[in-house]
Amino acid sequence: MELGTVDITFYRDDVHIRGGEAPRHAQPLVRATKLDFPLEGKTCVLVDDVLYTGRTIRAAIEALFDYGRPARVQLACLADRGHRELPIRPDYVGKNLPTAREELVQVELVEVDEIDRILLIPPREENLAPWATST
Repeated sequence: MELGTVDITFYRDDVHIRGGEAPRHAQPLVRATKLDFPLEGKTCVLVDDVLYTGRTIRAAIEALFDYGRPARVQLACLADRGHRELPIRPDYVGKNLPTAREELVQVELVEVDEIDRILLIPPREENLAPWATST
């Protein structure tokens, strides 16, 4: 089994390169793609921590195909929170985690955070719609 990484920064539909102007929002960190093997004829399994709208996976598939044409692409995710905007369905799911759109899901891994857990974070009251706030 071969392992690689794919940077999807420039394939995202929410990142805009601005000509000489300062960005309005924090820009994502660009990292290197590392695929030291040919993709042709292989089954590639894309792994994501949280599957939400499907836009990240769409970007990953586009990036992957710039490096070759695998025989098939499968998707594994640790948590599937629903709310898909694109017709993307995972092949392997750690946990189906129904959420409200306003909630956040945070994945922590022992290799980075010294603990394995998935946190469901309620929305901050100032981010709620006016009709949903408590008085």
